[in-house]
Amino acid sequence: MHSYALNTTSQSLLRDLGVVPANVLRRAGLADDLMQQPSVRLATQDYYRLWHGIEDEMQDALLPIRFCEVVRAESFSPPLFAALCSPNLIVAAQRIARYKALVAPIRLDVLEQGDTTTVEFTWLDAPLAPPVSLVVMELLFCVTLVRMGTREAIRPLGVSTTVLPSPLAPYEAFLGAGMKRGASHAVTFSTVDARRPFLTSNEQLWAAFEPELRQRLSDLDMPVTTARRVRAALLEGLPSGLVSMEAIGRKLAMSKRTLQRRVEAEGTSYQQILNETREALARHYLEKTALPAAEIAFLLGFDEPNSFYRAFRSWTGTTPERIRQEG
Repeated sequence: MHSYALNTTSQSLLRDLGVVPANVLRRAGLADDLMQQPSVRLATQDYYRLWHGIEDEMQDALLPIRFCEVVRAESFSPPLFAALCSPNLIVAAQRIARYKALVAPIRLDVLEQGDTTTVEFTWLDAPLAPPVSLVVMELLFCVTLVRMGTREAIRPLGVSTTVLPSPLAPYEAFLGAGMKRGASHAVTFSTVDARRPFLTSNEQLWAAFEPELRQRLSDLDMPVTTARRVRAALLEGLPSGLVSMEAIGRKLAMSKRTLQRRVEAEGTSYQQILNETREALARHYLEKTALPAAEIAFLLGFDEPNSFYRAFRSWTGTTPERIRQEG
């Protein structure tokens, strides 16, 4: 089973849809720090759970259309960037086919047959089935893409999918074409339209950026450690006293036992991560601000200043005042 990089524009897209990301994550049963993590990848089942969370939060039968309406060319997404730098839809779809693995369990095939060109979507990781609205969104977005690139109201010749959306009429109006039930997920264009020049084409920019996309593909096998996630959660939660393993575990959607097992497998402990995070923050506050030690103690989640003083001496062998003087 593969994993897929969470789109870096996910938070802004959700907000443009009028959705609070935290509510979506809660509905999906995913960690509430998910979209703050520096390099997030989702297993297929979690990828689908996230989309179901968006469905449940929005309660909108036209979600795929809404999504296509809010996506902007300036929103950075590797596959979208790769596509819009392309000279036309055919090249764009071929590039997306290569880099789609960054962000979705989908394979793309581009089939040129004389006067028609078909972009076919195959959903991977069976037997897991994608949400119907997600499938429809991908089909609609293929049309949105060619419209963004050409700045013309391109209409496909037809769209097929295994389960039609309901109500159907708004989708056909959006496409300017009919949708039919079929054995595959595909969008067919006239080859004239598929070869219509993209005004957004920029081969020099593409040549400069493509190596980074290749690196992103290779980075998919690099793990985001639990220790890094714990540090990020602590940085956010320390001022409110969120320092217990139970509290951080809840924030990361895992049990205390699971959290402890994972950080120990990474050669550290929860207490060590907490101490290192507190010490680094304490040094920052002492060297870069004029905050009194009592306030720093509060910001680090200590109940009273004396606890902070004792802890600081155990970490550093000296006092907060000495560090401030030396800084």
